[in-house]
Amino acid sequence: MTILVTGATGTVGRQLVAELVQAGHRVRALTRDPGRAALPEGVEVVAGDMADPDTLVPAFDGVTAAHLINFAGDDYAPLEHGDRIVELAVKAGVQRVTVLGGRADGPLERALAATELEWTLLHPVEFMANTLRWWTHSVRYEGVVKEPFGDRLSAMVHEKDIAAVAAVALTETGHGGRTYTLTGPQALTTREKVRVLGAALGTEIAFVELSEDEARAQWRAVGMGEETIGFLIEALGNTPEEGYTVVPTVEQVTGRPARSFAAWAAEHADAFRA
Repeated sequence: MTILVTGATGTVGRQLVAELVQAGHRVRALTRDPGRAALPEGVEVVAGDMADPDTLVPAFDGVTAAHLINFAGDDYAPLEHGDRIVELAVKAGVQRVTVLGGRADGPLERALAATELEWTLLHPVEFMANTLRWWTHSVRYEGVVKEPFGDRLSAMVHEKDIAAVAAVALTETGHGGRTYTLTGPQALTTREKVRVLGAALGTEIAFVELSEDEARAQWRAVGMGEETIGFLIEALGNTPEEGYTVVPTVEQVTGRPARSFAAWAAEHADAFRA
């Protein structure tokens, strides 16, 4: 069968493509810029945009299962045409769907619930990979992490584990109608996370706890918009319980324990070295 992966060059999509290829599945990867995809040999790379459903018609052709994202564009805006996307999937004969959720379920999820498709919703908590985005520069060049809310707990999940759960749900029965919250094996504070990363690097990383005002100023300085800043202050300062509560879903679905942040840090240590 052919499996379509949308968002194929994203943090999770790229891992899912690799997971499926390694297992011997035929993969079609959707991306807005096929020329820059750099995906494994044998993957069929096609152009398309989740924000423009008409571009998905050829992508769905001959597809048995599809991994969808419920956002579009570089700003992760919610999809506006989820019902149309589901209509196209059903018409093409797609049988199974996984959805990588954003901040909340939207039109895509509601449209899937009204069909007979085997759909599975994936709700990961904070990605371990976010560490690359936020900390690489300051750790590499200053040996420091500057963030607010040093005692905030997070049960961060490895992007490979999100992909592994998606791969199982796309290729095996028994996951239809399920919503899976995905976490790592432990909840760490920001301070603990800094220490774990330092251990992986073999050096001590300083931690400077910012006030909310200092954090806002730091994020504005790198061009972050006020809406995003407000979201981060709320999400980091008032992390919902599910964001720091460890659940065994990864192991239950894949048959192996979720990867730790220590393992992630060891894998990505070179990115943080000067």
